[in-house]
Amino acid sequence: MNINLANINFDRLAARERQIVEAVYRLEEATVGEILAAIDDAPSYSAPSYSAVRAILSTLVQKGVIEFRNVKNKYLYRPVLPKDSAQKSMLRNLLENFFAGSPTKAVAALLDVAGSEMSDADYSELKKLVEKARKAEKEAKNAGFPLPFV
Repeated sequence: MNINLANINFDRLAARERQIVEAVYRLEEATVGEILAAIDDAPSYSAPSYSAVRAILSTLVQKGVIEFRNVKNKYLYRPVLPKDSAQKSMLRNLLENFFAGSPTKAVAALLDVAGSEMSDADYSELKKLVEKARKAEKEAKNAGFPLPFV
């Protein structure tokens, strides 16, 4: 199956599918049993059966989100996209769907939620990231290249 990785749309996954995908990303590569154990601990969901997890994994393989390999008669499932690419894809969807495409609104909400847990070092790191982004934007404009949306 030829899958365009740019078309993987994580916000179109059902809640249980998303829960399983999140477990696979945490585990990096896992059997059905390991995935079931990982999601069994998740709050607010009743644990699915082994066969239900296997069926959902099959659907996720068809959707191009998860892939598998057979090792000694065991199927090992792993994400198709590297974690950082999946994070960026999910953040783009979150930004568009909940913050009207505004990074400022998203960062403001994040600071509102996590502000009391942030240290001075965290704020310094954020400042450096903003400065780095501004520098990259200026360099891209000066070079005549469009800035990629990160």
